[in-house]
Amino acid sequence: MKAFVLRSYGPPDVLELTDVATPVPGPGEVLVRVRATSVQPYDWHHMRGEPYVARLMGGTLGPCRPRIGILGADVAGQVEAAGAGVTGFRPGDEVFALLTQGGFAEYVCVPESALARKPENLSFEQAAAVPMAAVTALIALDQGRVRAGSAVLVNGASGGVGTFAVQLAKAFGAEVTGVCSGRNADLVRSLGADEVVDYTKEDFTRRGRRHDVLLDIAGTRGPRACARALKPRGTHLVVGGPAGRWLQPVGHIAATLAASPFVSQRVVVTQVAYGEKVRGDLMRLTDLIEDGEVTPVIDRVYPFDEIPAAVEYVEQGHARGKVVIAL
Repeated sequence: MKAFVLRSYGPPDVLELTDVATPVPGPGEVLVRVRATSVQPYDWHHMRGEPYVARLMGGTLGPCRPRIGILGADVAGQVEAAGAGVTGFRPGDEVFALLTQGGFAEYVCVPESALARKPENLSFEQAAAVPMAAVTALIALDQGRVRAGSAVLVNGASGGVGTFAVQLAKAFGAEVTGVCSGRNADLVRSLGADEVVDYTKEDFTRRGRRHDVLLDIAGTRGPRACARALKPRGTHLVVGGPAGRWLQPVGHIAATLAASPFVSQRVVVTQVAYGEKVRGDLMRLTDLIEDGEVTPVIDRVYPFDEIPAAVEYVEQGHARGKVVIAL
């Protein structure tokens, strides 16, 4: 099969399109023919090996070379074959999944516990835009205990996680304020935001408005500033932060946690889980999508052989919603 293989850290041209062996599903695994995948900051951070400090933290970034050989965490496609013990899926089923790796290929093996039925009202390209961004937004809003009547502010409302967060918060009955650039204001309003703040003209932490939950994706303001935008017992959800070669966004997250004992609000760092827990989240999202509560926002669709160009575009940080790869 064809796959983009990552053998060393570097710019997008280190992604090498080559022939590799088609994987064989083991017990409890499903072989999926990939019809679409998506590109997100997760991918280019692993491609670059940045921030450098993360290479020392024992995760998916190796100290000298990548630990992930084929990037791509979002997958939508069709079941090709099932391994021993698989009972929930059979060849031909249309599915989607959130993985740690493997999406930038024609085939990938997925644990049955991490797989879910694709929403019937979405194309493969639309479904591939959902897993990592939507699951991250869903986990964060659950951590923030968002419910009907909650006042929620989403900082970074026009990106992949942000566009899902706005829609999910509205689906939960919250009053939503989105922070984005002026050029994206109409998009964020169309997703259901009750109010939009243009960060190029106004500092959302100095408006005098306090919220129950601040979902901080962009990481453009420090923890003490964000506390001004929250009610005294509100929740500050940290999803990401500014990109950097050496320290960021790890530094931003660490600084926010370090400041948490000195503010009255609850501070929570949102991390995406993988495996069986994600299957439940994907099933919840499927219900919301099929009910018309949530729709993926897609900026661009690239063909498979242009994955390096797609990664380069996402790395620039200006994508509205998600960037998808069609196979």
